Amino acid sequence: MTDQVDTNPEVAANEEQQAPQFAIQRIYVKDISFEAPNLPELFNVEYKPQVKMEMNSKSRKVADNHFEVVLSVTLSAELEEKTAFLAEVQQAGLFFINGFNEQQTHQLLGAAAPESLYPYVREVISNLIGRANLPALQLAPVNFMALYAERMQKAQAEAQQQAEGAENTGSETIQ
Repeated sequence: MTDQVDTNPEVAANEEQQAPQFAIQRIYVKDISFEAPNLPELFNVEYKPQVKMEMNSKSRKVADNHFEVVLSVTLSAELEEKTAFLAEVQQAGLFFINGFNEQQTHQLLGAAAPESLYPYVREVISNLIGRANLPALQLAPVNFMALYAERMQKAQAEAQQQAEGAENTGSETIQ
């Protein structure tokens, strides 16, 4: 007996549509700000800045199966208590997500999409710093899956605390 393979193009197209899909549709800069308020005075100082980075992402549904994810990064560098530079970048992407359950979609929007955008943020910030004629600064890689898992654990712990708090305040002893 031989196995039969259905070569009907309609069946193949239908199976392809049902397969989970995660695809980048577009990547774009949503907002950029760069300030170097203490140049050129800082050119004459040994350049070993204290660098601080803040990062967050947000997502929203823009159409059926299409989501915008915005990765916001603020990078500040101080040198001798003066600001060397302040860079703020909002790198965005339009992502097509289909065939995943709600939890998987949440994970894609919270980890995979920002991870896809991060190399673009690194490039933009590197270019901005270079245009200010400051020494190059390479942002370290970020493990977005670990950050996502940490955020979910924290949210779960907070929800559990609130539930326990509601249980404790909900019962009263009357004497």
